[in-house]
Parts: sequence; structure tokens; C-alpha cells
Amino acid sequence: MNLAPPSDLFDVAIVGAGPVGLAAAIACKRAGLSYVVLDRGCVVNAIFEYPTYMSFFTTAPELEIGNHPMVTGHDKPDRRDALMYYRLVAQREALNIKQYTEVTAVHAAPAGFTLAIERRDGTPDVLEARRVVVATGYYDNPLPLGIPGEDGQNVSHYYTEAHPFMGLNMTVIGAGNSAADAALDLWRGGAKVTMVVRAPELKNTIKYWVRPDLENRIKEGSIDAHFNSRVIEIGTDEVTVEREDGTTFQLPSHFTFALTGYRPDLSFLAELNLAQQPDACLVLDEHYQSSVPGLFVVGSAGFAGRTNQVFIENGRHHADLAVAEIGRQLAGHAELQPR
Repeated sequence: MNLAPPSDLFDVAIVGAGPVGLAAAIACKRAGLSYVVLDRGCVVNAIFEYPTYMSFFTTAPELEIGNHPMVTGHDKPDRRDALMYYRLVAQREALNIKQYTEVTAVHAAPAGFTLAIERRDGTPDVLEARRVVVATGYYDNPLPLGIPGEDGQNVSHYYTEAHPFMGLNMTVIGAGNSAADAALDLWRGGAKVTMVVRAPELKNTIKYWVRPDLENRIKEGSIDAHFNSRVIEIGTDEVTVEREDGTTFQLPSHFTFALTGYRPDLSFLAELNLAQQPDACLVLDEHYQSSVPGLFVVGSAGFAGRTNQVFIENGRHHADLAVAEIGRQLAGHAELQPR
């Protein structure tokens, strides 16, 4: 990995080294296209940020890329299985990945696109590519609450594990899978857990084996839950909660996990003025090409309004469709010749 580029101009620049970005890189390699993968974090950075002991909803075959089998010792792979699998795939394919290299802007250029990048040491640079594939996902961009105290050291939008919080008062904001997993894990780790949920009930998208567990813990009083409520301020030792009727109360809280969702951040594409649908999803064709010819958006990155519909399982196929179309577009160009 982190190989030197074969020339100053790549056929394809892939932004994002998650599973979908890696799938695009493998497709490029097998199609004979020169490529580079750029990520501001590590390989599969989003999975690295998952809770330490998280298990996937799906089975191993649905997470596979490049026809590399994922072998696990249990029905549903966990975070460690996935990290090892994607790391080994990247190594075995010798993919050209530049980790800790952030793409700060993409500009149209005569040859295709110019990408402004910032390297790990903070130095700026540029590279050029005939085509760009964006596979940045959405997990790196949590939805802000927009309340006082949200930026405090005792607040996080990512849950890791329960061990550091034994015996402490913990607030979990949210009602989806992340919040459910965190609440249960914290309670089992010896924390005093309170959930604050804006809706009248938990989301029906919570994993089928997790939801009844959480509902029973709430029913028996092991985990407190305030529905139709929202946190309006986070302090050092307490949070302020507002009920549906506008009244407020103070809730003792040493740490808060604000697990209210994530959205794609495509601000680095702002200059291109990509067309959007009313639900904030991008306008994409059947090959996941955007309204800017030559720029493709694969995986969940283009689905801001429907992030709950695009996963590794289906997003990995976007990469194959996009790269196949890129190959067709570049076929026959004089500049696309074996190196």
C-alpha cells in the first residue's frame, strides 16, 4: 500500500478507503486502469470507529469484495473480523492507497479533474485524474445537536466500550441501533444508563435480537428512558432535558453519547454544484455517475436522505457498475495505453 503513483495523471482517483472504495480499487486494477485511493483516515476508518465489540447485522458473504472469501468462526462477523478481512484484502491486492491524505476540493480540469489534497504532515498538494469515484460514506460526519456543551470533553458521537464508565451516570441520546447497543453495553458494564429519545418509541430498525432486550431492560427499570424528550444543554455533571410540554429537568450525567445519526459530507465537491433530489440524495444515473460527467458517487455517500437503505452489502456493487462505465468511457482514448 501507499505505492508511488505510476504517473502524474491517474485514470481514476477514488476518494474513500472503506469497503466500497476498496471494491472500486480492485475493479480498477482488474480493468487495467491506473488509480489511487485517498482517505483522510485509515483503511476502513468507519469500521475502525465502530464499537469495539460490535457485530454486523449481516453474514460474511455479503461483506466480501473482489471475490475474496471472508472466513469467520461465527455466524455474523464482528468489528475485528471486518478490520482483519479488509486489511488483508488491501495487502493481498497490493492496492495503491494513501492513508491520512484528505481531499479538500475537487475541480474540473482539461484532463478531467484536479484534486486538492492535504497530506498527513499538513502539506498541501494536488493530483489529477480523468475520472473520480467518491466513496466516502457518512459515518465520519455525525449530525450535530446544536446545543450548548456538545463540544465538551465528556461528549462523544461515537461509542467504544463500557469499561471506562463503570459506576458512572451515562446519558445516551438516540433511538437507533447505535444508541441501543451502547445503552445495553454500558448497563452490562456496570454504568447507570439513561436514554433520551425525541420520538415516542425506539426505532423499528433496531436489530431484531437487540430491540426486545432493550425494551425489557427499560420495562424492568434497569435502563431509564425518557421518550418525547430532548437534551437541550450538556454540562460537566448533568444534562438539561426538555419534555414535550416544554418543561425541563436536570439529569445527573458524567458522560454523554450523542448517537443521533450521521450524514454524508460532500463539501469538498461544492465547486462542482452537483444536482440533488428533494431528499438531499444526489442525482445519479444507473452507473452512479453524478450530474457532472466523469464524477461517480458510490455507496452511501450520495444518499443523504436514505442512508438507512445503502450498506456495504449493496454499496459494494455500485463500485463495479461505476468502474465498468469508466472503462467504457476511457476505452479507445489514445492516452489510455498499457504503461
